[in-house]
Amino acid sequence: MQSPKNYKRIVVKIGASLLFAKPGQPDCFVYPMEELSRQIGQLIEDKKEIIIVSSGAVAAGMHLMKMKQRPKELASLQAAASVGQHFLMSQYQRFFEKRGLNCAQILLTYDDLSDRKRYLNAKNTISTLLSRGIVPVVNENDTISTDEIKFGDNDKLSALVAKLINANLLIILSDVEGLWDKDKNIIRVVDKITPEIRSLACPTEKQSCVGGMVTKIDAAAMAVRSGIPCIVANGHKKDIIKSVVNDVKSNGTLFLPKGEALDAKEHWMAYGTKSRGKILVDDGAKKALLNKKSLLSVGIVSCSGNFAGGDIVSICDQRDVEFARGKAGLAVKELEKVQGGRFSKEIIHRDNIVIL
Repeated sequence: MQSPKNYKRIVVKIGASLLFAKPGQPDCFVYPMEELSRQIGQLIEDKKEIIIVSSGAVAAGMHLMKMKQRPKELASLQAAASVGQHFLMSQYQRFFEKRGLNCAQILLTYDDLSDRKRYLNAKNTISTLLSRGIVPVVNENDTISTDEIKFGDNDKLSALVAKLINANLLIILSDVEGLWDKDKNIIRVVDKITPEIRSLACPTEKQSCVGGMVTKIDAAAMAVRSGIPCIVANGHKKDIIKSVVNDVKSNGTLFLPKGEALDAKEHWMAYGTKSRGKILVDDGAKKALLNKKSLLSVGIVSCSGNFAGGDIVSICDQRDVEFARGKAGLAVKELEKVQGGRFSKEIIHRDNIVIL
């Protein structure tokens, strides 16, 4: 575990439920954003580099458009996002200016991180902003995102951004204290994300939000597999960001990295791009893959999707549970001709497989 002085680059994810502390009131953004910008400004004065991943565009749009429920129709959802994103950034700029700082808007979709060139462009842009003392504010580009290119929630996006810019710490702020055990006690440290840990999470039912503790655990899993510690904490607590940076075990739930971290290529295959199809394998093939072997055609039970050679695909066992991902060596139509055949053909080389 690093000491606080080594947390040079920190990603802070700010949830919509935190910004809308008092839903329906005109000043609902004022106190949370002013307080958070104050804390972030102090950390920048201490020579920390801070990247914000902010939810709230759709929630702000709902507020300004007087919507009582989150829209289900894509066009209405995107309209709310387009109205709310402008308002959201104006508030960030307003409060950072008071501290002599500027902020920058970075809008991303899955396509931006799936494409290697655009991935590096995003990384270089954020790095340049940090070098100039500007606070990057990252959000999903909800105004154009469709199901095919959506991250699904900003918790996941925050973990991807943390890996993108090689952060030392990921802080996920919401209106919850952290992860509770079955007796309603806060779990302070999680050194392994097990099925039992995941069973403690439950989805949110709030109309203005996407996600909940389920998505926070998913994001934490992505971060720790990158070697980045992740903390889920209550953003309403006074000086919460500074408290977390000074003592990562004092607030919320800390998820610790354990074992060998995924390299950049493995992390990209596992989390940075969406699967274009699915390959179902038998138990023998699963065992071989878990032992770092290549995927051969003889072990394939079935395949689905419309993937081409070079696309990332999900690899599932016979219970249809995804346990790995890889870069397909053949298109689905070619694979259908050789799967399970008498003569074995290498479909995915072991260097292009990551175990989840």
